[in-house]
Amino acid sequence: MEMGLSSEEYAKICEILGREPNYLETGLFAVLWSEHCSYKNSRPVLKNFPTEGKYVIQGPGENAGVVDIGDGQAVVFKVESHNHPSAVEPYEGAATGVGGVVRDIFTMGARPIAALNSLRFGSLDDPRVRYLFSGVVEGIGGYGNRLGSPVVGGDIFFHPSYQGNPLVNAMCVGLVDHKQIVRGQTGRPGNLVVAAGAKTGRDGIHGCTFASEELSEETKAPDVQRGDPFLEGLLMGACLELMEKGCVVGIQDMGAAGLTSSSAEMAGRAGTGIEIDVSLVPQRDEGMTPYDVMLSESQERMLLVIEPQHKQTVMDVFAKWGVEAAVVGRVTDDGIYRVFDGETVVAEIPVEALTNAPVRYPEQKEPDYYQRLRAWKPEDLSVPEDLNSVLLKLLSSPNIASKEWVYSQYDHQVMLNTVVGPGADAAVLRIKGTKKGIALTTDGNPRYCYLDPRRGGAIAVAEAARNLSCVGAEPLALTDGLNFGSPEKPEIFWQIKQVVEGMSEACRSLEIPVVSGNVSLYNETKGDAIYPSPVVGMVGLLPDVKKHATSDFKDSGDVVVLLGKFNPQLGASEYLAVIHGLEQGEVPEIDLVEEKKVQLCCRELIREGKIKSAHDCAEGGLAVAVAECCVSGQRGATLKLPFAGREDALLFGEVQSCILVTCTPRELDSVLQTAEKAGIAAAVLGETGGRQLIIRDQSERVLINQYIEEMEKVWRGSIASYF
Repeated sequence: MEMGLSSEEYAKICEILGREPNYLETGLFAVLWSEHCSYKNSRPVLKNFPTEGKYVIQGPGENAGVVDIGDGQAVVFKVESHNHPSAVEPYEGAATGVGGVVRDIFTMGARPIAALNSLRFGSLDDPRVRYLFSGVVEGIGGYGNRLGSPVVGGDIFFHPSYQGNPLVNAMCVGLVDHKQIVRGQTGRPGNLVVAAGAKTGRDGIHGCTFASEELSEETKAPDVQRGDPFLEGLLMGACLELMEKGCVVGIQDMGAAGLTSSSAEMAGRAGTGIEIDVSLVPQRDEGMTPYDVMLSESQERMLLVIEPQHKQTVMDVFAKWGVEAAVVGRVTDDGIYRVFDGETVVAEIPVEALTNAPVRYPEQKEPDYYQRLRAWKPEDLSVPEDLNSVLLKLLSSPNIASKEWVYSQYDHQVMLNTVVGPGADAAVLRIKGTKKGIALTTDGNPRYCYLDPRRGGAIAVAEAARNLSCVGAEPLALTDGLNFGSPEKPEIFWQIKQVVEGMSEACRSLEIPVVSGNVSLYNETKGDAIYPSPVVGMVGLLPDVKKHATSDFKDSGDVVVLLGKFNPQLGASEYLAVIHGLEQGEVPEIDLVEEKKVQLCCRELIREGKIKSAHDCAEGGLAVAVAECCVSGQRGATLKLPFAGREDALLFGEVQSCILVTCTPRELDSVLQTAEKAGIAAAVLGETGGRQLIIRDQSERVLINQYIEEMEKVWRGSIASYF
């Protein structure tokens, strides 16, 4: 191995060049042929994703995806990971992850309007996990708050498989007029290449190869870059002004692999050559070599391609914003990636060779655990006597408990567009100057994906769409963050392939294309992989932002109705893991045809004003879903479950394609008729009111009798109690 290259890859490079590469050239190939930059292991699998749809303006292959929201406007969005850096220096790792994905958005000409994050950590009982978790949360808030970008949502999952390898996936969403969209390309030969932003230092060199390796005790902190949100704000302002003036041909963030990837990728898309002179690049450290300059991942840097006649305007705008900028190269017509150090050529490689890494086709094998764990049946499991205690214990599980300790550290109201903020099924933002709104969410259940990767992948897409439907938004498109262990292990590559196939199936059934994404592999510690962890970030549209729903019970005397077929299963549930210490059984079944009907029905009911609240039935089952509605609305409920089955399954078994809604008694018949017309089940469970949650079974036996105050205490206080 040389800088992460295999012996076969090194031999291929020698064949391409007709000679051995020099040290710099080897480094250029190493970073651009890394999994992080090239997707050489995952590319064949990713082709399964549907990427076209009626709202899609730009799909995968650019800095971010773009979807139409009408009125000549578009939403730009993407998810990115910063997993390995966050495991080493949690604050800076998370902060620079936010900064990087924000740059991906404004490079498209869009102004960032919201951020979300999807986090995976080990058990909070571990002091190091608490250190990592609090550092990451502080880093996200510290960067986002200073940049002035509202953090409006996200999701968190805790599990021992992330003990040494947390996952930090950041999503950013921006707004742009169609005519202002800019892409990462070089345009015609003769155009100038401009580096702008922070000076280039030695931080982050080989960060992308670092992200393509397993974490070890030898992992060193210098690989982690440091962010400057104030400079990012200035850089964003200057770049957006230049794009609005029409001075930018192409633009790209100097992210993974820094100057190397941004310049090579833009030239590759346009089919041109490019020349870079490292002696012209503003440098922070003394004695930097061409290798250092080309592979640095210093933050807050952009690479622009401009036409020569705009040079003075570009320099004047950057000077006005107090941002350093310099012409560092030019576009050529020979298809060669050429690096100079003054007059000396120090690297010369065909662009196509750099940007087209050899694709790997790893072996795949069903893991030994798969059939064994799926074979588990609940018959031998005893039903706990005290179901009230079970409910409280589930509400205090960090996977279910309120994430208020996290999002209270984020400014989610800056820009004054947030209609529904963190803690809801999905965030809702208004689009200024219109009636429209957009809804945003992230989702993914790693336990489901471990026990049944294909079904877990489908559920991740379906649940994200369901969360949007619960606020009244039509899902438009998604961005994916695919986090797995080493693809060189056949069992892991099998997980990757199965998850993507499941996600693709759900995308096609629900008509939700994939427009952008990120792959993070080699998430392992001491040979132990994380659980397969796809993250789905999804954007939806509300034609009228005033016609949205939230999950909280609104008024006493409202009727509680469950939309969808109720078929709860104990397998793979949070109840089974928390109460019985088991992670086995079949993942809840999902019928994607039924799922689509339930979501359409829910959106119609919200749009027509027939229901007052809507909440997804997810982790923890029906009892937890109702309890969350009670606590958030400070209103109790008295329910009778019209279903047969084990008490623990009815209360805490998990189910797909079910949404809990409330309506006035006067609207009940209309709600039931709408459900019948949609071809879905609808069960009346009871009514809201009082200060208790009371749940009875078919025979009127009380299963749950719990005061709101007790539920709220454990639900709100759980995560905070660790700090």
